[in-house]
Amino acid sequence: MTVPVAVLGATGVVGQRLVQLLDGHPGFRLAEVVASGRRAGQRYGEVVPWSIGGDPPRDAAGLVLKGPGELQPRSETPMTRPEAPMRSPIVLSALPSGAAAATEIELARAGHVVCTNASAHRMRPDTPLIVPEINPGAIEGVAAQPWREQGGALVANPNCVVVALAMACAPIERTFGIEAATAVTLQAISGAGLGGVGGMAVAGNVIPAIEGEEEKIGPELNKVLGAGIEVSVAVNRVPVLDGHTAHVFLKLGSRASPGDIVRALEDFRPPAPARALPPLPTRPLVVRTEPDRPQPRLDADAASGMAVSIGRIRAAPPPHDIAFVVVAHNGIRGAAGACLANAELCMARQVARPQSAH
Repeated sequence: MTVPVAVLGATGVVGQRLVQLLDGHPGFRLAEVVASGRRAGQRYGEVVPWSIGGDPPRDAAGLVLKGPGELQPRSETPMTRPEAPMRSPIVLSALPSGAAAATEIELARAGHVVCTNASAHRMRPDTPLIVPEINPGAIEGVAAQPWREQGGALVANPNCVVVALAMACAPIERTFGIEAATAVTLQAISGAGLGGVGGMAVAGNVIPAIEGEEEKIGPELNKVLGAGIEVSVAVNRVPVLDGHTAHVFLKLGSRASPGDIVRALEDFRPPAPARALPPLPTRPLVVRTEPDRPQPRLDADAASGMAVSIGRIRAAPPPHDIAFVVVAHNGIRGAAGACLANAELCMARQVARPQSAH
């Protein structure tokens, strides 16, 4: 049997990736799609501005979109959720942060397990911020959430750049310790969404700012790693379609050569809870030895977009010790795939119970 799943923000770039990844999934079945009110009542395949290659999956294309409607909330503040009551026990949210803030909470209160890609609740103390290969045990934090008695839960994946940085840094931090990290990111235009940076602005250009991005990276990275790393970041939007790149410089807690770092990365294996999750590769870190790799065009799709590639591992001058380059597919490993993996973790840890469907 497959568990019915709803996707919020199903017509956006991340929503489309979720719809694509759910097609043929062994444990989940896309049952409900939700988008803006102006598209409500229309078939998904007829109105989605599909932008990720190929065509919408056949089963998804026939689903009728639900739109936001007024919900009689349990508090005095009006909130919104899909007009017809949602029956799917698991909700995957690709909503913009503003819309997610109220909607995700209300759905959790109504007994749904909400796995969100939005930033609205990532730093909330009782929201687990999870990368399954690194901190699957954090899922136990849902027990403290105020809607848990109703069967609801709220679980977040981090920012798309943070997923890549966390995957690269976790084996190093655990083996040698990391005192400080400096990162310069080169982020693909797909990370800005369908209505993001215009082609004329980014073509042949580099935009050295992404609103709200730099402030997220340090706190989210430390929450995932359970660390206290001093993080400095500069972010850039570049004319690349998919695949975020970051140049990373680390000050370590103990001495390590580039060879030591390579061995720590190559020896990394996900913990048992993550190894059982269908979309996660058994080798989630790919170490490249070529002098000019990784590159987003060549490496973002590693392991169907779910692996993180690391290369140019070298000694760095003081105050840093080690430098490297990391590449990950922002739409899959950094967003939709991360969200879906957290939903699978919720099922594996019995946070989500199919029999509790509404």
